[in-house]
Parts: sequence; structure tokens; C-alpha cells
Amino acid sequence: MSPLRMIYLGLAVWGAIHPMYYFMSWLGANDWDWGGMIDAWYVNDSTTGLTWDLTIAAIALTIWIIAETWVRKNWLALVAIPATFAIGVSCGLPLYLFLRTRPVT
Repeated sequence: MSPLRMIYLGLAVWGAIHPMYYFMSWLGANDWDWGGMIDAWYVNDSTTGLTWDLTIAAIALTIWIIAETWVRKNWLALVAIPATFAIGVSCGLPLYLFLRTRPVT
């Protein structure tokens, strides 16, 4: 595995674990109130802007993944889409780059 692929994989793992630590900490402290967590994303203009920024980035990444997968036939790369929406762009983007740079047979 190339050093670049190892970096992408490391970033994908970090992008899954680090944000999830904060999500789980918040949920644990707030009785697993998913509605409250979503409300917290819109508590002020700063968090609302960040939420929309990440949502737009996730949509753009999804379109890119679908378009490239269609051309390259690298179907495994589609797993980056649920990772993006279930975990975040911080996991989905480096995961896609990791999968995209693998040899496709």
C-alpha cells in the first residue's frame, strides 16, 4: 500500500472516531435525545452555517462518488456514501479517496 493510501486510510479512521467521540458524549449526557442533537446543530448562526456547509459538501461528494463510480466501475467505492451521511464528510471523503486510489480489476 502506498504512503498516500495509508494517509487517506488514517484520515478516514480519524474522521470516524474523533467526531463520533463528541457525538456519543453529547448523546450520553442528554439521554440519547437525537432530536435534541439535531436542534443543537441549529442553536446559533455559527452552528447553522457549519451544518449547511457540511451538508452541501456531503451532497457534492455523493454526486462525485456516483459519477466516478459509474465511469470507473469501482463499485466498492459506493460504501463511502453511507459513511458520509452516517458518520460525516470527515470520514466519507478520505474513505472515498482511499478506495478510489486502489487498483481496480
